[in-house]
Amino acid sequence: MSVEEQVTELESRVAFQEDAIDKLSEVVARQERDIERLTRMVQILNSEIKETGIEPDDQAPPPHY
Repeated sequence: MSVEEQVTELESRVAFQEDAIDKLSEVVARQERDIERLTRMVQILNSEIKETGIEPDDQAPPPHY
């Protein structure tokens, strides 16, 4: 393999890696937004549960017993 072919191969690999990194970055950003949204939803649900004044019964056995 000539030097020129090696350089072309390396350029091709770098381009592929840059594309993969960009796609992974987009996935991570989307997951971060999803986690933030889900965290807010859990906080809202927790506050709504507290507002009902109903305390969970920790002494009751699970339904499958």
